Amino acid sequence: MAYFSSSDPCFLVQHHAVLAWQSAQRLEVDLVGARKACKLDGEDFTRPERKISPEQYLKLLQYLARQSQSKDTSFILGQHMLPGHYGSASQALLYAQTLRQALRILVQFRTSLCPLLTPRLKEENGQVILYWMDHWGAPEMLPFLVEMHMTAVTAMCRWLSEQRLPWRYCFNRSRAQHIEQHQVHLGRDLRFNCYLDAMMIPAEYLDVPWPRANAVSADIAIKQASTAALNQPPAQSIIPQLYDYLALNIRCAPSLEKAAQHFDCSIATFKRHLARHGTHFQAELDQVRTHMALYLFHFQEMDNEGVAAYLGFHDATNFRRSFKRWTGQTPSLLRLALE
Repeated sequence: MAYFSSSDPCFLVQHHAVLAWQSAQRLEVDLVGARKACKLDGEDFTRPERKISPEQYLKLLQYLARQSQSKDTSFILGQHMLPGHYGSASQALLYAQTLRQALRILVQFRTSLCPLLTPRLKEENGQVILYWMDHWGAPEMLPFLVEMHMTAVTAMCRWLSEQRLPWRYCFNRSRAQHIEQHQVHLGRDLRFNCYLDAMMIPAEYLDVPWPRANAVSADIAIKQASTAALNQPPAQSIIPQLYDYLALNIRCAPSLEKAAQHFDCSIATFKRHLARHGTHFQAELDQVRTHMALYLFHFQEMDNEGVAAYLGFHDATNFRRSFKRWTGQTPSLLRLALE
């Protein structure tokens, strides 16, 4: 498989980038500066065939965040993001019959619907968790992107279900300075210092019929979006693929050598792939181990000894030491943050 870097033009400007451009106009941001930031001309936003790289799109969002006088820019962008106008995938979301179907569509067609972050979905023990991962390697923009994407899902679900769903929000950072913006756009059930950017909801809401649903239209749109993805595979970076590989092999002592072999490249080439996204193998492995530990704590109700054994540690003491190195916190503190 060919992997894209963040500098490769692979997104249609007419999709997500044009929403950011329209927001720049509404927020009265210096448009000349915005064009220079993302290296696009004003006419590029009207050319349907024009493509933009993840790096250019991120720089446009970064400029908006820096120049806008509004403290809720990320939330405003999120309000207009989904279902969006991104072809058949957006149509499928628009006619989704339930929350379950909408979340599955979001995950299946993530490169069209939310190209900068990777949404992942888990359901167990009566709970559903939708968590967000950096797709292209932009850690400095991650808080902004997470707010934007969480708002997008929240607003879309509220519109399509015609009710405010009881999402719980977990953030991989310290408490936000302007917490009132989160409360207005998301709600009051906010948790910080969770080492995971996630939205959680009781599973009982998954299959409640949505009033705007159209089963026939949703099925047609899903088939069209699937066909389009087969004919023109979406742009993907190596980061989410490595996450999937590590999660699947976490109990088999994954190593840099084995990972490079799996991705059919030399160790040096594999390191270069990761470096282009501002990361390295050990950081990705530690992240997967942490997420797996949190999953086992929260959903499987394992103790330190059980998680240590699952992840291949000789004893709970070594696991606790490693966990604190990964997160800066002890396992017990992070378990409390997710409760």
